[in-house]
Amino acid sequence: MPTTIRAEIEVGMPGDCPVARASTATETAIDGVTRSSGRNASGQVTEEFTVEKGRRNEGEDQDQDENEYGTERDEDTTLAGSEPVFDLESHTVYRFTRDPDSENECVCECIEGFGWPVSNVRAVDGSLFVSCYASDVESLTDVVSELRDAFDDIRVRQLVQSGGETDGDLLVVDRSWMTDRQREVLETAHEMGYFDYPKGANAGEVAAEIGIARSTFSEHLASAQRKLLDALLAG
Repeated sequence: MPTTIRAEIEVGMPGDCPVARASTATETAIDGVTRSSGRNASGQVTEEFTVEKGRRNEGEDQDQDENEYGTERDEDTTLAGSEPVFDLESHTVYRFTRDPDSENECVCECIEGFGWPVSNVRAVDGSLFVSCYASDVESLTDVVSELRDAFDDIRVRQLVQSGGETDGDLLVVDRSWMTDRQREVLETAHEMGYFDYPKGANAGEVAAEIGIARSTFSEHLASAQRKLLDALLAG
């Protein structure tokens, strides 16, 4: 079996996503998200999601002007622009349609544009959590970069690798965080053995190879290392 990476990505600001907006309105974690594989007669995509009842303020009295989710009553019973299509005591299923050709970016479509199906979608407090299976870290990095171009507050929450001999943590680093010069400094220092023990090239030798002053080398190297550590220690 080839090595595959399962990634869960959090999109903190997923734009005008009805599922994310519904999680904010209900103050409830939302899952059970499904989507039609094709378009309806109007050229729109249909999606559904499930809202569990009784999760919020369980055991507390609710205001008369609030429904079971703690949101103000809406006479047309819609939720974040979605219509209820199935209702039980335990949960309600909502449905909405959207135009895939509109200017509003869709997180799932952004990921699936790389040829990877989104395996799971959930929303919590307005953030969208999407899972997919990537063939390698480099491809996953491209997806994360694409998401960062379209949305704000992107985090890789979980990486699980299959096919490996041992378990371990994987780190995705968006190389666009570094300038071209910072990346060149880091790569050249690594290639020349600057980080080896015993040390290969020293700072002056690496700087001369790149054609910059030693002080400039030290400045760029410190910035690049700080960004790598920020990525390593984040969340």
